[in-house]
Amino acid sequence: MSPPDAPAAAPVAAAAEAPPGKGASAKQQRTPLSRKRVDTVVSRSVAWFGIVFGLQALPSLLGQYALGQPLWSAIAVGAMYGSLLLALLCSTIKRWVIGSHLLVSFVYVVALLTWPFFLADPAVPQQGDHWLYQLTTVATATAAIGFRVRGALAYLIVVPLIYGIIRATPQGGGGPWELGLFNAIYAIILGGAVLVIVTMTRVAATSVDEAQGAALDRYARAVRQHATEVERVHVDSIVHDSVLTTLLSAARAETPAQKTLAAQMASNAMRHLREAALVSPDDGTTVRFRQLADRIVTAARQMPVPFAVRVRSLDTRVIPSAQAEALYSAAVQAMMNSVQHAGGPDVRRWLKVAGVHGGAVEIEVGDAGVGFDPAAVPDERLGVRRSIVERTANAGGHAEVRAAIGRGSVVVLSWPVFVEGEVRDDDAALDERGEA
Repeated sequence: MSPPDAPAAAPVAAAAEAPPGKGASAKQQRTPLSRKRVDTVVSRSVAWFGIVFGLQALPSLLGQYALGQPLWSAIAVGAMYGSLLLALLCSTIKRWVIGSHLLVSFVYVVALLTWPFFLADPAVPQQGDHWLYQLTTVATATAAIGFRVRGALAYLIVVPLIYGIIRATPQGGGGPWELGLFNAIYAIILGGAVLVIVTMTRVAATSVDEAQGAALDRYARAVRQHATEVERVHVDSIVHDSVLTTLLSAARAETPAQKTLAAQMASNAMRHLREAALVSPDDGTTVRFRQLADRIVTAARQMPVPFAVRVRSLDTRVIPSAQAEALYSAAVQAMMNSVQHAGGPDVRRWLKVAGVHGGAVEIEVGDAGVGFDPAAVPDERLGVRRSIVERTANAGGHAEVRAAIGRGSVVVLSWPVFVEGEVRDDDAALDERGEA
């Protein structure tokens, strides 16, 4: 691809710019606050909170264990502590968190309500607070995790009052009603503090999620508007590259071969404009890499001179439609430049389309023709710079032009841009799809 008569080449400096993101700091950004992260932290904290209070209740439990019927005592203790351990496990693995905390709340209520009916000797109840009292705050905290705010608030008030009533009965210890009321109010205050903290933290995290979602929506709209403007520039470049070059070639055509080439270029230009008009930069659609490769291969085989084609390892990867159109346009322009300026039909030309590591695609258009010196191309010639380099960069990719006089030219298009440190697949591991 030597310097074209029409403006269709660019300085190599435009192609040698470093890809965006290269050399950027590899330090991982901290994950922002979110409702999901808050729920995880709160549920694990409450689970550990329950284990600690459960251990503190063990001395009272051991002292009062013989006062209850052996079967009830074994079931109540096993269910209560087993549910606490289950809540801790589920919070750790982030599965069945709500259900496990609801189980703790349910088991506590059942144990509390059955406590007076399963004393070994109802005439001789235990003295002092029952061991379940030390787990009242744990139950209200797990209810704050498992229920909505109204349900947790009802649990917070009703369950401690049930304990206060039972504590004032003869089977519950026979204490004065003032003591039972004091125990209930104390448990409500502690549980209320936990409920307020959990609710306020969740509300704050939800507000952050909504703000982040709104910011992302605004950013997406800005990106779509930018994509629309970029596509307009692309269409302008298509008119410049295809239509203007075709008109100049047709005006200079004298021999039958030149006229045939001009007619082929005109057909390609009209098809290219129709395809560009069908692409919407903000429609959110995607195409498979294989479909993109098929379009490029079809364009190569319609060129008036032969291109050796190789397509490798494209599997099921996808690419946004706008980016696919940009790569297709840049690849076709590179092939057209080769046809026009590299030499006659005997010059070896090739096209390679390959999938590389990380879900990217790489397109190579090259020839062994006369070549050109990129540094000697005047700045006013915008073909390669606008049609290939800038078009690919605007789509989030990278274009590299390697050329020298007498040594041919190679254009390599890649999408997306690789950051420093990424490793691509070994070419030997790629399966060859076909070669023409």
